[in-house]
Formats: sequence, structure tokens, C-alpha cells
Amino acid sequence: MTRQVEIYDSTLRDGSQGEGVNFSLEDKLRLSQALDDLGVHYIEGGWPGSNPKDAEYFAAMEAIVLDNAVLAAFGSTRRAGKSAAEDENLNKIAAARPGVASIFGKTWDLHVHDALRVTLDENLAMIESSIKFLKDKVGRAFFDAEHFFDGCRENPEYALKCIEAALAGGAERVVLCDTNGGRLVREVAAGVDAVLKRFPDARVGIHCHNDSGLAVANSVEAVMHGADMVQGCVNGFGERTGNADLCAVIPILDLKADIRAIGRENLVKLTNISRFAYELANMPRRGFQPFVGSSAFAHKGGVHVSAMARNSRTYESIDPEVVGNTRRILISELAGRASVLARYPALEAHPDKMKPVLGEVMRLENEGFAFENADASFEMLVKRIIGAFEPAFDLIGFRASTEERDGGSISEASVKIRIGDIELHTVSEGLHGPVGALDLALRKALVHVFPFFDGIRLIDYRVHIVNAQAAANAKVRVVVQSQEGEDTWGTVGVSENILNASCQALVDSFQYLIMRHGGKSAANHRRRLHQA
Repeated sequence: MTRQVEIYDSTLRDGSQGEGVNFSLEDKLRLSQALDDLGVHYIEGGWPGSNPKDAEYFAAMEAIVLDNAVLAAFGSTRRAGKSAAEDENLNKIAAARPGVASIFGKTWDLHVHDALRVTLDENLAMIESSIKFLKDKVGRAFFDAEHFFDGCRENPEYALKCIEAALAGGAERVVLCDTNGGRLVREVAAGVDAVLKRFPDARVGIHCHNDSGLAVANSVEAVMHGADMVQGCVNGFGERTGNADLCAVIPILDLKADIRAIGRENLVKLTNISRFAYELANMPRRGFQPFVGSSAFAHKGGVHVSAMARNSRTYESIDPEVVGNTRRILISELAGRASVLARYPALEAHPDKMKPVLGEVMRLENEGFAFENADASFEMLVKRIIGAFEPAFDLIGFRASTEERDGGSISEASVKIRIGDIELHTVSEGLHGPVGALDLALRKALVHVFPFFDGIRLIDYRVHIVNAQAAANAKVRVVVQSQEGEDTWGTVGVSENILNASCQALVDSFQYLIMRHGGKSAANHRRRLHQA
């Protein structure tokens, strides 16, 4: 029988402590439902005694039915000198009515002396009485053994006494924490072994921070040594360098260790929830993130792509679809025949054009272009070379400027385009800079002939300095991402003038959209324009 390990998600509490992460109440409610759908076993919603938002969250969650997860409330052991029943923090946890209470307590004698400033015996009493109180009031209680591995290294006997106190109070699980993220894999393994040797019937969890880049490895190693719960955060959000990334831990367990976490049937949702969490946190995605990153299954080298065409196992340990991701073939000066054919299979019917395509890619990349995130520009480049693309319009020229007006900035752009033998001249103003105004002016000129332009959105705009050593004369590369419905595409432009580069990318994006809608000849567009 496949062994089951439970997943305890702390994105809403520990993850929200990461720099730049700030979830609204609505964000927390939406992410809770997504986590429940993913199949995690516990959702740590927050610390009811720490701020009003978390108190509101637990009140709001009473109206939301979770199908898979148990809601957990977080807090600390009672204050010294007070009974558990008198402790405000513990009473707020109980009042939140969670499915389980999770509290942390000190297990490193350094913290007991220097942070709590109480005796070692008093700390043991605080742990046991706090767990007992919450066990009685909530029904279930977990103990997070803060700094356990540091304590186990410097005073192992006392660290184990803290575990004993929690179990004596009725803790259902003891969660061993590498709070500073400083311990090596072998030290985590030894700590888990020590606990299970002393308390063979204990249920053990693991909670790792990533300060040494080992949070995922340490979490997996703890499971291999008997832990049956992993705590972590989506995308590795969290304090300092973050917590164990559940988007890596989960597929490692389910796919590589043959240990059930959320189950293989739910893994297909993993990439989507990763992106959803980034969106809610208003943070850029990490392309190099294992399993769920945009680069996780991206192949660039010609040798790699050639081998992948024969057997994907040559350079992929899993199929990207299993975790809801997709394979990407990147085009660059490193590309070979296999790379180009993978991106544009129709080129196989034009073998005499393969060398010109590769030569043009190399030439353009030498000038600063990059087609890795500009799939639409690459497709049109190939079609131009094989004679399968005719521009729907020609850009004759443009102007753009920005001025201060009424205490704010207003940008204005004018464009002149030719469709067939007819010229159009349009002007637009925008509040979001000259590139935004240029985008509006181009749309204004084109929408009369191509009404579907109302449905396109510019969703990303990025500028990269190509040759920084040239200082003010440096070239810039502009990549824009556009969207129509669920479809997105990227285009690129390069120039020493940022507006020229932006205009190149925008024009390519609009030409591509027209091509997607079946636009073929200038004569067709001229007829449409006369009709308009």
C-alpha cells in the first residue's frame, strides 16, 4: 500500500510574512478554496490573536464548506506567569473555532533563556498546559517545535523533553522546525530519527525554511525518515528566503518517491495554483521554479531539442502535462534544425528555407533580438522567408510625446499607416505613457477595418538593455505579451530608441492578430476599408 503523507499549507500565514506578499481578506478566501480543491489536508488560515484581518478570515470561513482540507489556526504557547485559561492568545484561537489548533513553542534552550527569559522547566510547563487547553477547547492540537534542529544540535536532551511535554499535553502531531533554515539534510534526518526512537508512536511533521536553499530537500528527507506531514507554502513564499515550496515537495513525493501527497490525479492543478498565488500576491512568477515555472520544460540547445523529438525522457524527468505545465521549444542562436521544426513544423515542406531561417535567427540575435518569449515574431519571420506572409498594413511613421498637464502626465501619439493604397492618420492620448498612447493610436487606425481589435489586450511589457556598456547609446529589447480570449503571444523589437523598439513589437503583435483571423492580402483589407 502506498504510504500517505499529509500536506499542511501555510501560505496564508507563514507565506504572507514574505517580503512583498500581502493578501487581502478576499484573496485569502479565494486561495483557501483553491487549496482545498488542490487536495491539501490542512490550511493554516492565520493567527487569530495577531491582527483584525485574521479574525475576520476565520469568521468568514465559517460560511465556506471545505471538501478536503481542515482549517488550522496558528498561535504561540501561553505567556509565562499566566495559566492557559487566562491567556488571551489561546482564547482567541479557541474562539476562532478552527478544525485544529497549531501552536509553536521553544525547543532550543538558547531561545528559552534569551528570548522568553524563563526557566527551562517553566517552558516545558507552558508547552504542556497550552496544548492541553487547546486540545480540550478545539479538539485537536499540533505542536510546532520551533528551532528544534538547532536545539537538538546544542542540547538534544532538552529538545526531546519539549517534545515529551507536548505529547503529554495531548498533541496529535509534533512538527519539527528548521526555523532558521540552517541545518543540513543529514542533521534533519538525525533529528527525526531521534524523536521517533524516543517516541515511536508519535506522529511527526516537518517545517523547513529555505535560508540555505535546502528547505525542499530537508522536507523530503524528513519524510523518508518517518515524518508523515509536510508544512510549506505555495511557491515557497515566506519569511526571509521563504519556506519549503510545496509546488516542488508535492510532485517529488507523488511522482518520484511513490508516496501519496495530494495524489497524482490532482497534480495537474499544480501549475495553475502556483500562478494564481503569484497573481493574488501581485508578484512576478519565477520562471526557473521547478515543475511549475515557465522554464521548467523549456528547451533551447539544438542537441537537446533533437533528442527530445525522438524521446522526451532524454531531457525531461516527467511529462509537463502531469503537473499542468507545458513544454516550450526556445529559438535562439543555439537553435538547430530540430528546434526550428519543433516550433514551426510546416517548415519541413520547405527544406531549402531551413538554412536561411537559421541564418536570419542568428543574425537578429547578434543584433539583440531574442525569440524565447516572442513566439509570434518568430512565426512571422519564418513565414516571411518562405513567402507565406503578406503584411496587412504598413507603418509609414509615428510620433509620441509626453507633457505635464493639470498636475499630471498626458502622453500623445500619432501614427500613419497604409492599408493597400489608402493612408490613415490617427491621434490618441493616454495616461500610461507614450507606449500606451502609441498602442491606442495603432488600434484606433486598425479597428475600423478589423473590429476584433476591441478584444485584444496588452498584458505585459518588458524592456531589457542589450549592451549596457554603451550607456546612453545602448540598444534596448522590448518584448510585449498580448492576449485575445485565452490565447497569448509574444513579439519583440530592438532599437537604440525605446519607442522604436516598442513600436516594432506592437506592429508585429497586431500583424500577428490579423493573420490569426485569416487576413491574407492587401486587396482584401483595402476592400474592407472601402466598405468601412
